[in-house]
Amino acid sequence: MGIFGIFASLALLIFLAHRGWNVIFVAPLCAAVAIACNYGDLPLMASYTQIFMPALGSYFATYFPLFLLGAVFGKLMDESGAARAIAQRIVAWVGGERAILAVVLACALLTYGGVSLFVVAFSVYPIAASLFRAAAIPKRLIPAAIGLGSFTFTMVAVPGTPAIQNAIPTPFFKTTVYAAPGLSSIAAVFMFAAGMLWLSRRSAAARRNGEGYGEHKEELAAVDNANLPSFFMALLPILVVIGMNFVLSQYVIPAFDHSYLDTDKFKHIDLKKVLAIWAIIGAMAAAILVVALTNLGRIKDLRDAIGKGTLGSLLPMANTASEVGYGAVIAALAAFAVVREGLKSVASDPVVSLWLVVTVLAGMTGSASGGMSLALGAMGDYYAQAAQAAHINPEIMHRIASMGSAAMDILPHNGAVITLLAICGLNHKQSYFDLFVVGSLTAFTASLLVLGLYLTVGVF
Repeated sequence: MGIFGIFASLALLIFLAHRGWNVIFVAPLCAAVAIACNYGDLPLMASYTQIFMPALGSYFATYFPLFLLGAVFGKLMDESGAARAIAQRIVAWVGGERAILAVVLACALLTYGGVSLFVVAFSVYPIAASLFRAAAIPKRLIPAAIGLGSFTFTMVAVPGTPAIQNAIPTPFFKTTVYAAPGLSSIAAVFMFAAGMLWLSRRSAAARRNGEGYGEHKEELAAVDNANLPSFFMALLPILVVIGMNFVLSQYVIPAFDHSYLDTDKFKHIDLKKVLAIWAIIGAMAAAILVVALTNLGRIKDLRDAIGKGTLGSLLPMANTASEVGYGAVIAALAAFAVVREGLKSVASDPVVSLWLVVTVLAGMTGSASGGMSLALGAMGDYYAQAAQAAHINPEIMHRIASMGSAAMDILPHNGAVITLLAICGLNHKQSYFDLFVVGSLTAFTASLLVLGLYLTVGVF
């Protein structure tokens, strides 16, 4: 009955999220369902105030700066026109006839530079719609093209990406966002190539069938391109993010004396547990300053833009933190130990076992960051110790956890899927299949490739 309760609560969470219920509200209710099915194991109110909320608060305390700075940076890139300028220049270089490639590359550059998926989608969609219409490519493929560039290889594979999914494993394995660069690069190339091959074949098949762009009622807002920043000025903040992130994490921060961290005041924290987060905070803060100073005449109201970005960071942050709180309650149930041991026993190798656990939980929650946070929050210490005992490079554990979070998270109830389809004015029936293939199946296959390389030749 206890195990049934865990899966029943997960199914309820998935169902309610898919139906549009706010995860912040329903997550504790779903946790209560699991507690009720495990009668006598945990007290209800104490579980909420002493397990759910502290886990939620801990996640906020650790990752809120990344959500906040990322959202503000994305908003300023949008308000200044920098995101649009970058997308238009890439389109000009690649050519309108290669509409799919142009959209994927534009999204990839923006997301790798720290711009959030939602800002990228809003900025690139009007350009994508114009290109796809001119090239007679079905509009239903636009979400997949944006998704391939935004939440696949630039989210979990390209070394150094500031995405939250690449930052979450760092405190557990004492790594940086550049973990396992060899495996990361191979996986990134594979995901990009496989996704492009799929979209190219689907576009070619539609062309043979005479499908065309399709009839769609679109009201795209008129865009003033006269005052856009130059490509270099638009790209400069992104270069700052990439460059500062590397320099801070590899050279600047480690060069200082951090012995003060090993005191009661700072809770005897190891520098390696906070190094990557500190580096991303520094890089994003510097990029915000750069984009603000170089676009003072283009950002109509800097205070308002920062305010909107700040508010925009709260909902995704709270959604993910609530899922983490839910996971903490589930992990505290005695029945979860049975589930955990069952998942761990499927594979004896810690790397394979970690990938399986993260993949399953990310799929269940419909969230890459939520599923990975749930998995590492419940079993991160175990896997860190298992890797150390087996003499496994922690960078491999970091990378496989990050990639596992994207291997099966693009399910219908995923918040990014729902938002992206809404921006494009499409529905699941029209576009979900292609989005799932390029968003999850390519990451799933790339994960298997990485696991194979690790098990056979030990590349990292």
